[in-house]
Amino acid sequence: MKPRRASELRPRTVKPPHPLEWLADPVRGDPTFELKSWFGGRSIMLDGMHRLFLTTQGEPWQGVLVCTFHEHQESLLAEFPALRQHPVLKKWLYLPEDHEDFESTARRLVERARARDPRIGIPPSPRKKRAKPIRFGDKL
Repeated sequence: MKPRRASELRPRTVKPPHPLEWLADPVRGDPTFELKSWFGGRSIMLDGMHRLFLTTQGEPWQGVLVCTFHEHQESLLAEFPALRQHPVLKKWLYLPEDHEDFESTARRLVERARARDPRIGIPPSPRKKRAKPIRFGDKL
């Protein structure tokens, strides 16, 4: 019998669904779709880019953040009047969950992301290379 790794012996924990995860339903069938845990929320990713960030951590982190660049904010704000610039993360736009048009606006944003609207989406930051550990006997 093959010895087992410690990670195989531990029971797998299943993360409970995020309260706003239903917004990802229209894009789940996309072959590039990922719902990635990110900064305490979930990022809807398509084509390897962060498109929308779902968060329920209390104001001002309670709703949907639109991952975008400053040059696209004006046109997105004109098209989606419920959006506003995020008060902390000013490079992104924010749709608060308590807005009266939250559900319909959030669904429209998901559809725009699904259609690959070039205004919605940012590439992930490149991963930093980890420093190689120094071992006894290594030359410094």
